[in-house]
Amino acid sequence: MSTKLRVFSGSANPALAQEICAHLGESLGAVKLKRFSDQEVNFQILENVRGMDVFIIQPTCPPVNENIMELLIMIDAFKRSSAWRITAVIPYYGYARQDRKEKPRVPISAKLVGDLISAAGAHRLLTLDLHAGQIQGFFDIPVDHLFARPVLLEYLLCLKMKKMAVVSPDAGGVERARAYAKRLGASLAIIDKRRVDDNVAEVMHLVGDVKGRNCIVIDDLIDTAGSIVRASEVLRREGAERILVAATHAVLSGPAIGRIAESDIEAVIVSNTIPLTPEKANPKITVLSVAPLLGEAIRSIHKETSVSKLFN
Repeated sequence: MSTKLRVFSGSANPALAQEICAHLGESLGAVKLKRFSDQEVNFQILENVRGMDVFIIQPTCPPVNENIMELLIMIDAFKRSSAWRITAVIPYYGYARQDRKEKPRVPISAKLVGDLISAAGAHRLLTLDLHAGQIQGFFDIPVDHLFARPVLLEYLLCLKMKKMAVVSPDAGGVERARAYAKRLGASLAIIDKRRVDDNVAEVMHLVGDVKGRNCIVIDDLIDTAGSIVRASEVLRREGAERILVAATHAVLSGPAIGRIAESDIEAVIVSNTIPLTPEKANPKITVLSVAPLLGEAIRSIHKETSVSKLFN
């Protein structure tokens, strides 16, 4: 591929963008990204991108709406600057939980956000651990959907725990948990829960045996931490020896940090798709980098080679 690769970052997670560039051996593209006095986005590309293969790193994490708007404006600027191809690299895809109509007269916001990204001028999307895999079908552009599983598994295998049980905190995550259990040689357990309100879940009962086992709760994201803390209470009640949590996206909103700190959870392993701010730092939380994974995906897309090897 003779077209030059250039990586740029929005304000959502510049540290991750820098790590990706370091892995690729590339410098981060020069931009001016500020706010006008009325908080409108003020964006300018400070280098020539005509005919270049552009990758924009911008997870749409909190503040979600602000980061989405910033991404759309950046895509538009690169389109109007004649970039050859624009790939939106969205490690964490905001609004992913609004992927279907669960009640009458509600939007499907995950689809709307996808439409906006396409309309702005993105040619491709690169993302990580979507809350629901079918969101890929909301796009009319190619989507490369990666999983942080190799990164999290490498860490978990290094712990060399015996008598492990992988636990899905709900029925919807069984497929994800089963993949981890198979690789770890662990048994599988499922927590049957009934959600009673947004961000509130009532744990019902456990399917599977965890007595005397080292339990790893697997989820795609941790928001208010209500689900994982309730899961830990059930696991402790059922005789679990140790309780760890592994999740890709550390949203950690509202009471999450306090809940984790006061819970029976021994450790929480997450990735850096979302930056962990100093006020959210906690000795229980370990952050792993997905920069090499995303960097290799960017390299493969740029060179027009398969990204399938990154699923192993």
